[in-house]
Amino acid sequence: MKVIVLGAGQVGSSVATALATETDNSVTVVDTDAEALNWLQERLDIRTVTGLGSQPSVLQEAGAADADILIAVTQSDETNMLACQIAWTLFHTPTKIARIRVTDYQDHPALFDNAAIPVDFIISPERLIKDYIARLIEYPDALQVREFGDGKLLLIGMEVDRGGPMVGEPIHRLRELLPGIETRVAAIYRHETSVPPEGDTRLLAGDEVFFLARKSDIRRVMSVMRPLDKPYKRIMIAGGGNIGGALAGKLEGDYQVKLISHNLRRARELSASLDRSIVLSGNASDTELLEEENIEDMDVFLALTNDDEDNILAAMLAKRLGARRAMCIVNRTEYVDLIEMGSIDIALSPHQITIGEVLTHLRRGDVVSVHSLRRGAAEAIEVIARGDETTSRVVGRRIDALDLPRGTTIGAILRDDELLIAHHDTVIHSDDHVVLFLTDKRRIGEIEQLFSVGFGFF
Repeated sequence: MKVIVLGAGQVGSSVATALATETDNSVTVVDTDAEALNWLQERLDIRTVTGLGSQPSVLQEAGAADADILIAVTQSDETNMLACQIAWTLFHTPTKIARIRVTDYQDHPALFDNAAIPVDFIISPERLIKDYIARLIEYPDALQVREFGDGKLLLIGMEVDRGGPMVGEPIHRLRELLPGIETRVAAIYRHETSVPPEGDTRLLAGDEVFFLARKSDIRRVMSVMRPLDKPYKRIMIAGGGNIGGALAGKLEGDYQVKLISHNLRRARELSASLDRSIVLSGNASDTELLEEENIEDMDVFLALTNDDEDNILAAMLAKRLGARRAMCIVNRTEYVDLIEMGSIDIALSPHQITIGEVLTHLRRGDVVSVHSLRRGAAEAIEVIARGDETTSRVVGRRIDALDLPRGTTIGAILRDDELLIAHHDTVIHSDDHVVLFLTDKRRIGEIEQLFSVGFGFF
């Protein structure tokens, strides 16, 4: 697959990295910053073109004439949209994906059509991270929360802790501890190493476990992994930008929200637009301000500014001053490991969340959703099984008869309005939505091949 990525910033470089690690992709990155392109080219097997991605000559040099996909993720919405327009008008690029940050554009979907502005799929990292944080707040003990089947099915990543009934117990004991509840352990990580989630595998304190369950059953399943914290009530947000302001608006109906903006004019705008949130003007790294606003009573402190260092400092300070849980946005991947070794509870990576949205539109076959996990090393995907027993390698077959790549687990099946937690003898039907977890995303090509349909189907 030939892909052109416009923009070598955090999102663009992360997308290029994810695609370049898959052997059947040819990736070209375009940017005006030659230094950023050189940095990428030293690390990845890609082509680079220096120039403005919305110019026809630059797109032509990048290979737009025979490209399969254009992914425009520069900092400018207008540049992204114009690039898609030119790629379609001059080169008939089949698939155009654009990063659109301004909500005024997003609120008018009729704009995005091949007869108007030819953008096939809109990517909004700010919206994705806002919705993701909201899910983390809904489930206080989770490290990761991903949705499938329009939210009916959840994949939860959490740490097993002492005091949880499953500590030291084999996985098959879940049936005894949770009568009437269907769940499937999709993956276990112990000291950063993947452990096969078999029935006799024992869970140990400190294990990071990923499991699937119905949304209505999630808290029950979480409760056997560790003693659950109380639900959150009081939230403090540092950062009044697109993410912080939108998140405050989303949460203020259910939580007590305080928002700190270092920009006085922006603080006044937010104060006028938000209904119940308390908006403050100041520096979130100011100890005196945090103490005055009772940081020790906060259930969650969220550092959501555009500056990684400020976010890390503010989150560490809030945690030291007594905040129950601290999370922060970090764009530089090299900071993530350092953060998770320290006092900050969760490092949020917007570009890793965005990658899953992009990959959803790039995966071959009928892929409904893709979630990039564990800093891009693993993936959870929802794919539709097509065909029949003669044209498909999966339809009409039991799960234990499938030739799944090593480290792959089928966790659940969504069939019409029915949700089935997968077992070894579950038979896959045509049009089933199959949810898989891959501990090694490099095996994704094998999954695509497995779910592909033979010519007889057509």
